[in-house]
Amino acid sequence: MQFLTSIENTAFASWIRESSSLWAYPAILFLHTVGLGFLVGLNAAIDFRILGFAPRMPLAPMVKFYRVMWMGFWINALSGTALLAADATTKMTNPVFFIKMGFVAFAVINMILLRRRVFGNPSLDLSPVTGGAKLLAITSLIFWTGAITAGRLMAYFGPVSGAPGLKNRIP
Repeated sequence: MQFLTSIENTAFASWIRESSSLWAYPAILFLHTVGLGFLVGLNAAIDFRILGFAPRMPLAPMVKFYRVMWMGFWINALSGTALLAADATTKMTNPVFFIKMGFVAFAVINMILLRRRVFGNPSLDLSPVTGGAKLLAITSLIFWTGAITAGRLMAYFGPVSGAPGLKNRIP
C-alpha cells in the first residue's frame, strides 16, 4: 500500500487529481474515452461485419482499421496509466479493476487472433466466413462489453478495504 501511496503522491498524479486545468483530469479522461471509441468502435464494426451485418461490404479492406485500433489502444494505455496513478490506492485495491483488466487482456488477445485467423486468409471475401471467425467476433463483443461495464462499475464498488457494496458518490 505504501508503494501505491507513493505513486499517488507524485507531482504528476497530484496535478491530474487536483488541478483545475482542463488539461489535467478532464483532458486525460477525454483522451481515454476517444481511445476507447476508436479501439472498441472499430473492433465492433469488424465483429458485426464478420457476423453477417452489411454482407455486401467487403471484409478484407477492414484490416486497415487495425492501425487505428492500435492507436486507440495506446492512447488508452497511456491515459489509463495516468488516471490510475491519480487514484492508485483506490483503483489497485478494487477487485473490479482487475476484472476490467482481465477483460481488456482477453479482448486484445482476441483482437490479435482475429486478425491472424480472419484477415490472414487470402480468399477472405471469396468464401463464407468460418464458424471460428464468428466465434472470435462474438467473444470480442463479450470481452469489450465486459471491460467497459467493469470500468463503469469501478465508480460504484469500492476497494477491498473500503465499505462493502455501493459507494455513495456520483461517478
